[in-house]
Amino acid sequence: MPVRPLAVALAAGLLLPVLPLRAQDDVTLERIMAHPDWLGRQPERPYWSSDGDSVYFQRKREGEETRDLYRIDLEGPETVRVSDRDRAGAEAAGGNWDRERRRRVFVKAGDVFIRDLDRDDSLIQITRTATTEATPFFTAGGDVAFRRAGVWFVRERETGLLRQPFDVRAEDEPEQARSEQDLKAGYLERQQPRLLEIVRQRRQREERSLEVSRERQAGDPSRSALPHYLGREVEVAGSALSPALDRLVLRTRPKERDEGLRDRMPNYVTATGMVEVEEVRMKVGTAETAGEALLLLRAGDAEPVTLDLSVLPGITDDPLADLREVARQRKKDREAAAKETGGGEDAADTEAKSIEQKDEDAGEEEANDKEPGPRPVRFGPVSFNRDGSRAVVQVYSADNKDRWIAGIDLEAGELGPLHRMSDPAWINYAFRDLGWLPDDRTIFFLSEETGYSHLHVMDTATGERLQVTEGDFVVRSPQVSADGAFLYFEANRNHSGVFDVFRAPVSEAGTGVVEQVTSLGGLNSYRLSPNDGHLLIVHSSANRPPELWLQDASPGAEAIRLTETTSSNFLAVDWVAPRFVEVPSSHVERPIHARLYLPPGPAETPRPAVVFVHGAGYLQNAHQGWSSYFREFMFHTLLARRGYVVLDMDFRASAGYGRDWRTAIYRQMGTPEVEDLADGIDYLVAEQGVDRERIGVYGGSYGGFVTFMAMFRHPELFAAGAALRPVTDWAHYNHGYTSNILNTPELDPEAYERSSPIEFAEGLQKPLLICTGMLDDNVLFQDSVRLVQRLIELGKEDWELAVYPAEAHGFVEPSSWLDEYRRILKLFETHLKP
Repeated sequence: MPVRPLAVALAAGLLLPVLPLRAQDDVTLERIMAHPDWLGRQPERPYWSSDGDSVYFQRKREGEETRDLYRIDLEGPETVRVSDRDRAGAEAAGGNWDRERRRRVFVKAGDVFIRDLDRDDSLIQITRTATTEATPFFTAGGDVAFRRAGVWFVRERETGLLRQPFDVRAEDEPEQARSEQDLKAGYLERQQPRLLEIVRQRRQREERSLEVSRERQAGDPSRSALPHYLGREVEVAGSALSPALDRLVLRTRPKERDEGLRDRMPNYVTATGMVEVEEVRMKVGTAETAGEALLLLRAGDAEPVTLDLSVLPGITDDPLADLREVARQRKKDREAAAKETGGGEDAADTEAKSIEQKDEDAGEEEANDKEPGPRPVRFGPVSFNRDGSRAVVQVYSADNKDRWIAGIDLEAGELGPLHRMSDPAWINYAFRDLGWLPDDRTIFFLSEETGYSHLHVMDTATGERLQVTEGDFVVRSPQVSADGAFLYFEANRNHSGVFDVFRAPVSEAGTGVVEQVTSLGGLNSYRLSPNDGHLLIVHSSANRPPELWLQDASPGAEAIRLTETTSSNFLAVDWVAPRFVEVPSSHVERPIHARLYLPPGPAETPRPAVVFVHGAGYLQNAHQGWSSYFREFMFHTLLARRGYVVLDMDFRASAGYGRDWRTAIYRQMGTPEVEDLADGIDYLVAEQGVDRERIGVYGGSYGGFVTFMAMFRHPELFAAGAALRPVTDWAHYNHGYTSNILNTPELDPEAYERSSPIEFAEGLQKPLLICTGMLDDNVLFQDSVRLVQRLIELGKEDWELAVYPAEAHGFVEPSSWLDEYRRILKLFETHLKP
């Protein structure tokens, strides 16, 4: 289908909001921090229709949180809002195709539907229930399988029969439960069957009745499958059903496991007027690691097979062995010191503790003498090929140091290692894409083993692996074309801040042949059309929010815009477009990429500057697309117009620059980042005419943490700083994020102490603003409270705490945003202006 640029582009006019213009170039905090509806409400969650003739997307309704559904008919041209009544005939995103790619199954509003292109493009509803269905796919025989409440069901195409191929229960078998009950029986319960025949007879009849019922169920093809009992000690964490319907792979974990120390968060602004307390996440390292197990259940087998993890190379290694030995010695030294200073113990106490210590030492020696077992692991989703003959799974060590890709031998019930990626810092979970090529034996996956995320293909039968892409750039979001000819992906091959769409011919894998498909610049993500003919592109630039574009899925094709949703009020403002600069680094050979916002006109005298520090740590913000920090983008225009130079850096830890850049912070968070900020200051002074004595810093979340580290450890760098929703002590943050980078506090206390701002609060010398929400269940309000108490005890001055009782980590209310940024602006105007 040829693209019709003009017609389709004009259709977007229906989406352009016309808002009243007043003071077209009015850049004020009130406007910047107003509800973001005024920017225009951009397209969200776009997807293709099954026939590839239409595009759907959601768009927020002005003044509400409701999302409306829109459709663009590419042959129309027409862009329409799908009415609530017409939604019944609309498709949804996601789902799976049958082998012939004529039927697509998907979930919409919790029910299962099929789009059949051979039956007048009909939409067939498979379920209509109050329970949510999920994960639908076509079986090898053409039936539809889906999950409901964690249980797999199959709807047969020919008969319409709904059946359950496996019945798995995380409980004891009835006979085992009865046996355990007998063991726990008291005297009277044991006496009854010994003395009374009727009690014995009734029990025998119950047991025989159960036995007959099972035999009948097993022999009757109209009955459901016999249940498989996993025992009451475990729970099912996930499962995958083979398209052949003869295998079920289960992920299990202990039902009773250590949940760690969980914080409680009070809410003072409630509908009842009473303080309400919510339990929130646990703190890092406060729970014992409970690994998962992988079980294979084959149709007809009495028991599932637990897959042996010991075949994974390096699974018994302990990358943290040295730290564990230091931790053991630290514990002994601590106990010895406590013993010396304890005093007041009588001889019996001393002797008892001595015996206890000897027993503990003997236990440690015995444990050290044992052959090490597999490290605890967790599993990614199990992926079957289309006919169910092969399956693969990604396995992650709980210590974050290894990822394995393993094949599952569905006949023998064994794992077979295919690929191992190790990292002495931590594995990057952002690149976990894995899928099958249409030949049903080759997989594609991403690996960061070369220092950058790159695309690989592997023959699961032979283990032969070929690297598809190579170079100092990042590959993400791979997708294979329906015909298996190309692998499409996004990459920043030409510039670290520009992600375009590329493709690689599968037949030339390993040769390095890669074709660039889009050339729009900025940021681009894509959806490949069902017939491989077109790309639906979400494109943005640094000063224009995302819009939908369309392009033929081939190199050099023209891209045309489908939507124009940005408001006229936003477009009327002459926003300061950032320049993209490379700041020389004094610590690594590569430059630090950054956005630079300059005031209008030449610098007649040295100017003040502000350095913005993005959040998350592993996030890229110096890219050339629309930033998730869009309020800050607008705020930087305001600052530039007031004479500030603004620098927004992708310091070490940031995404988009490869493994070494990401892991530079391992066991030393806050050190490389501040070193890079210092290089940024040198750049501003040398290249942009900035007064070194009049530079401020601000940032939120991780950016607030870095702000603290700069203000506390290097007070000479900045004249003032604002830390928003900041981390002050990593020992109080969550486990998943923090243990990757700093291990755990008991194992690696030095890493936490060198990385936590509260340890360096005595270094504060310059004015500091702290802003935090009291309902923050990510970085808890307690973080700031503990730091404030520390500052009070240290006698520090020139700091201020602003609290927001009704806000969480990400502010929602425009009034809160406005108050916060008024304070930030006042801080800079007071301390950075002459």
